Amino acid sequence: MGRHAIKTPPHHAPWADFLDVWREADGIPIFESAWTWDHFYPLAEPFDGPNLEGWTMLGALAQATSRIRIGAMVNGMHHRHPAVTANMAATLDHISGGRFELGIGAGWNEMESSAYGIELGTLKQRSDRFEEGVQVIESLLTSHTTTFEGEWYRLTDAWCEPKPVQERIPIVVGGKGRRRTLRTAARFADQWDMTFPASPAEWVELDAVLCGHCEAVGRDPAQITRSVHLAFDEERSMQAHAEEAAGFFEVGVDVVVWSMRGAVDPARLEPLAIAVAM
Repeated sequence: MGRHAIKTPPHHAPWADFLDVWREADGIPIFESAWTWDHFYPLAEPFDGPNLEGWTMLGALAQATSRIRIGAMVNGMHHRHPAVTANMAATLDHISGGRFELGIGAGWNEMESSAYGIELGTLKQRSDRFEEGVQVIESLLTSHTTTFEGEWYRLTDAWCEPKPVQERIPIVVGGKGRRRTLRTAARFADQWDMTFPASPAEWVELDAVLCGHCEAVGRDPAQITRSVHLAFDEERSMQAHAEEAAGFFEVGVDVVVWSMRGAVDPARLEPLAIAVAM
């Protein structure tokens, strides 16, 4: 049986609904983790509708839960200096009692970045910044002091204290970039996530690219957990969801992250859990 997670995109619903869903998920053992996202605008129309800030939510959700692992899938590297991200990650790990997972990506949303005047940059710039940022974060979370000299970031005898509760906060790299994102995942990720693959065959093809990068950097691909986002739709039957997940588990996916679409309603979780457990 495969592993499962739940994701509540924090848009178009009130805080109380998200809180209820996470509390419900915390009590359903088949869901091993729960996720928000790191966006400031909704990703579905109306784009000027409500969207809660995902990282702020995690502090409260960590206190409202006791078992389930938590995170934001994924943090846009350009949204914060990586030293700020590292400190936030360590703090959330303490608040959650060692249940935090750090999702990170290069960033992509032109709409919100342009509106806020946050520099997104070219694809190459995003990839360069992302790779440097991951190195900075990993060093701050594991080393006593960090000195780093790059094109995007410079740190001198910097520290991040206290260190996380976990010996290592899992790093979840999200993205589909063949040349750069998957190479960064091969170097640093504990988990690689692909959002909404069209088919198991599409995922298999990208996974082969990741394995090629692992070989190039001398890393065992088995050290990286593989996850995919699948849509948790109200319009489809629970059997259809379970069958879709089974197709991805059969080709090697480890975790399905069920991204809720439609009502943010805790009553939807138990039927899904029963279906995917059969």
